[in-house]
Amino acid sequence: MTTPPTAAASCAAAAPAAPAAPAARTGRRAGRSGALAVVPLLLFTAVAFGLPALAMLDGAFTTRDPATGATSYGLGNLTASWQGAYLTALVGSVKLSATSALLAALLGLLLAQAVVTSPLRALREAVLTASGVLANFGGVPLAFAFVATLGNSGVLTRRLGLSDTGWNLYSFWGLVLVYLYFLVPLMVLTITPALDGLRTQWREAAQNNGATHRQYWQHVALPVLAPSLLGGLVLLFGSAFAAYATAAAMVGSSVPLVTLQIADAISGNVLIGQENVALALSLDMVLVAGLVMAVYLPLQRRSARWLA
Repeated sequence: MTTPPTAAASCAAAAPAAPAAPAARTGRRAGRSGALAVVPLLLFTAVAFGLPALAMLDGAFTTRDPATGATSYGLGNLTASWQGAYLTALVGSVKLSATSALLAALLGLLLAQAVVTSPLRALREAVLTASGVLANFGGVPLAFAFVATLGNSGVLTRRLGLSDTGWNLYSFWGLVLVYLYFLVPLMVLTITPALDGLRTQWREAAQNNGATHRQYWQHVALPVLAPSLLGGLVLLFGSAFAAYATAAAMVGSSVPLVTLQIADAISGNVLIGQENVALALSLDMVLVAGLVMAVYLPLQRRSARWLA
């Protein structure tokens, strides 16, 4: 006949549960420490991004009376930024960025797929290393390199007789070519991890069910890669949309771009006192980038689990 456990035995059995309270306190302390560690980043973000954003908003909605010099809040600057040469420049930047991003996404996807499926590891490392370097090569040095190579008196222009074919580097398609130089490597760096996430079992299952190579890419690979592709497009579009030094050094004002219009408005090359219109143009750029991100983020959250 068994005897019921005594109170002492019950206390002894419950003793191991006592450290739970110190563990909870330790977790709370770790949580507070983690929150405090984020404070410097939040302060830096507020100073480096928040204050300029507030200044841009304040200036974009501040109008100045040229006669009296009095200032007031209104939509005059935004209205001006959507008219005439400013609107033409904004549309030109969107067109240039979209064209460059689409071409770079396609070429970058093909190059990244060739690198991922290649059995040569040295080739993969060489391409990724070169992409990391070329993706950050831009501005005036890039413009000078293309002018010296494919400009009106460039080396290849003279040797290949490109001038006789109507080739003009200082044009819309010339800028697209220059932008591809750093956008394609950027796409390679962006899409390669997603291509690595495509599982071999998916291809094998598609082949076992009679799917062709085209059907596998159409119905399996591309739908899974869609968020990453769209994210790459957003990144490429933003990089091309915000580019200034390369276009300024190459084409000046011959190709209408919003970044060049902002520089002209700030420096007073067009009309004196148009600084706030430049801030309104900057706000237009932020709105365009926000619309592009609004398309990307829902798709990213929806299908990111496939590449987890």
